[in-house]
Amino acid sequence: MQPTLIWDLPLRLFHWLLAASFLGAWLTSESDQWLSLHSFFGYLMLGLIGFRLAWGLAGSRYARFSSFLYGPRAGLEYLRQAIAGSAERHLGHNPAGSQAAFLLLGLGLLAAFSGLFVQGGEEQHGAAAVGVLGFAAGKAINEVHGLLANLMLLVVFGHLAGVALESWLHKENLVRSMVTGLKAAAPGTPAVRPHTLIGLLLLVAVAAFGAWWFFYAWHEPVERLGGHDDAANEAPHVAFVGKTLPESAKWQEECGSCHLAFHPSLLPARSWQALLAGQNRHFGDDLGLDAATVSDLLAFAVPNAAEQGATEAAWKLNRSVPAGSTPLRISETPYWTKKHREIADADWQNPKVKSKANCAACHRDAEAGTFEDAAMQVQN
Repeated sequence: MQPTLIWDLPLRLFHWLLAASFLGAWLTSESDQWLSLHSFFGYLMLGLIGFRLAWGLAGSRYARFSSFLYGPRAGLEYLRQAIAGSAERHLGHNPAGSQAAFLLLGLGLLAAFSGLFVQGGEEQHGAAAVGVLGFAAGKAINEVHGLLANLMLLVVFGHLAGVALESWLHKENLVRSMVTGLKAAAPGTPAVRPHTLIGLLLLVAVAAFGAWWFFYAWHEPVERLGGHDDAANEAPHVAFVGKTLPESAKWQEECGSCHLAFHPSLLPARSWQALLAGQNRHFGDDLGLDAATVSDLLAFAVPNAAEQGATEAAWKLNRSVPAGSTPLRISETPYWTKKHREIADADWQNPKVKSKANCAACHRDAEAGTFEDAAMQVQN
């Protein structure tokens, strides 16, 4: 037996890059702040799987799908034999490993594609943001997306267990083989071509995509984020920029003179009507607005209130408010309460925050009113 090249460089790079991108996507899946990183890993997975599908047709012998086309029955029989300690050794994928490979490719493809439509529906961003999917559809697809990711994780665990079992059974280090590409083979066994150039081109493509994605993070115009130079460049991730919402000079003048001019999309129309009807007792103050000014403000607030679902935050906030409820503070809405439930009282006293009304302390697009998930940076 002698060391023989079995796994070519493009296949090995794909294997480890896919593992890294899935791990990265999994670790960033529960954090709104890292949503842009999650999206980056999702796009990377999609591109890698696309490459693997092509390489499964044009790659070297053991990379081609034709070399490990086994049916489910063969996979189960091999697994039974492996557990019994009598399974035959394979230079390429064994029947059980082939099932895991095809499952990972299929589930990865479905998870990545569903992620595109989650991003297009819930976030109104990305390749699938064509205006066809709404927030409700995006949320429903997100449930499927999560299920696919969980199934893929189960297959990953099964794959790792299989690698450990076969490594023990045949007294060889399969992890090292996927790093070096070498496996012990009988003299005269033809080695595959390394395809070094293709592997390097794959690395260059991944690096170029990453450079393009993260260049945006530090060079997106600050004014579009409604922040300052230091705030816009602190976070090592892309801040999604939401669509431009309707504006009103009168709204900015009257509401912005005392605090952040909260966009009307953050409360239902009935809330703005109640607030302006009681403007002479506005949280202990008399705003002293004349009838014409109140009329102008209502003419802007009501058509642009939360019921219109102009942003994800507006849609989720509005659906959380019971029909008979008229909250007068954004912080009284169930959605706001849920999203901020883990913030300690001490955090609200942070000199950079000071109060729950200072949305701009953490939301870099607070002035724009879009409150994108990935445009958030929690103050410490």
